[in-house]
Amino acid sequence: MKKLLFIFFLFLLAGAAVRGEDGAYIGVNIGTAMSSVPAPTQITTLLRSQNIRHVRLYDADPAMLAALANTGIRVIVSVPNEQLLAIGNSNATAANWVAKNVVAHFPGVNITAIAVGSEVLSTQPNMAPLLMPAMRYLQNALVAAALDRYIKISTPHSSSIILDSFPPSQAFFNRSLDSVLVPMLKFLQSTGSPLMLNVYPYYDYMRSNGVIPLDYALFRPLPPNKEAVDANTLLHYTNVFDAVVDAAYFAMAYLNVTNVPVMVTETGWPHKGDSSSEPDATSDNADTYNSNLIRHVMNSTGTPKHPGVAVPTFIYELYDEDTRPGSTSEKYWGLFDMNGVPAYALHLTGSGVLLANDTTNQTYCVAREGADPKMLQAALDWACGPGKVDCSVLMQGQPCYDPDTVEAHATYAFNAYYHGMGMGSGTCYFSGVAVITTTDPSHGSCAYSGKNGSALLNGTSLAPSSNSTEGGSGAHRAIGDVSSLAGVVSTALLLSVLLL
Repeated sequence: MKKLLFIFFLFLLAGAAVRGEDGAYIGVNIGTAMSSVPAPTQITTLLRSQNIRHVRLYDADPAMLAALANTGIRVIVSVPNEQLLAIGNSNATAANWVAKNVVAHFPGVNITAIAVGSEVLSTQPNMAPLLMPAMRYLQNALVAAALDRYIKISTPHSSSIILDSFPPSQAFFNRSLDSVLVPMLKFLQSTGSPLMLNVYPYYDYMRSNGVIPLDYALFRPLPPNKEAVDANTLLHYTNVFDAVVDAAYFAMAYLNVTNVPVMVTETGWPHKGDSSSEPDATSDNADTYNSNLIRHVMNSTGTPKHPGVAVPTFIYELYDEDTRPGSTSEKYWGLFDMNGVPAYALHLTGSGVLLANDTTNQTYCVAREGADPKMLQAALDWACGPGKVDCSVLMQGQPCYDPDTVEAHATYAFNAYYHGMGMGSGTCYFSGVAVITTTDPSHGSCAYSGKNGSALLNGTSLAPSSNSTEGGSGAHRAIGDVSSLAGVVSTALLLSVLLL
């Protein structure tokens, strides 16, 4: 009987592994392109205060590894691109690298993977022939040290290596890379390692010239008729992130590889950019993208192709990097500034205890700019009626009557309902005419519920069913090289159904 129970227990564990229930986590990249890099101990203090349990380093800095020792934080160390030549040409050099940067720190430092290079195939194609030898030599060293069962080896790719990424079912890898990708996928398959992929919906959106809606890039909920549908599989896509991840799965399947998981090693949204050329690099959009991303991943939502299978994901990145070259936004992808001060507020209701930079009690639900006035009026009527919001302050002569516009009155009612319902998931949607912001809309004597605000509800009422669930060094990321022109053009044409 005990044996049968043990076998049943193993069966349950195996089922959980297949469904990805144990793989849901969010990590953070730690870049160092800053004029004043925080001390390693400061970095680990910040990580622990924010309950960040997974990090990716762009190198294997011994001081940083020493600071991470005995913290329990899971760490991906990296072989910088400039070291590939030496390691890819010498088994002994690879063995020395592992001895110095892994064996010397493990298990005090919970190293879980080695990222070999970064976006080599798209940014330094002349180095491509060195990737597989480097990965094999490093694997040999892990095997010799009996660490191969604990530490995996892979290499982060730009999503630009995937061509015709929408519909995902038709995606395939750039065939000119087959000589590297085919043996690499077999290597990942044989070692149980993930395909590391950098996914940047921000750039896909920016390069689509308006064809990809901002809501689709930001994980905002879409009505069914606005979702992108893969005509071959009839799978519905509500965000760019899932579409790119599934494109990678389909591209691997095209090469007869179906059991290599995808790990997203970089994704995020800049919170500041040039006002004329990067108008959507804003704090509100960064908050929306990263908050929705965190919920999406931590809930093990999976993707349409693999629902319920978690996609481990690393946010780009922990700190703003003021010495990065390129456009203004390149310096402002951080969750924090160099002093550890939050770069913007995150709205993380429903994400658990990850990131203490959760300022949900300082967020507001407002009318979306440019929303249809008739839809706003209908939503306002519902909030003040079935929604049981106390709208008496909107009457003439009352504190929130002015300005007497449907947008202003709707903003008050939406926010009162949102806070009255505990800022729960889906309570700031109103058929798509409401949006969460960190900017307090209070004015004059009209105070909006927010931090320490009152509920302002006359009772309890749920929103109508239409309220969907709301959803290192300068070389470590190729500036702007995140999606191929061919892929973007194809995606733009096929996503045009979203605007019909």
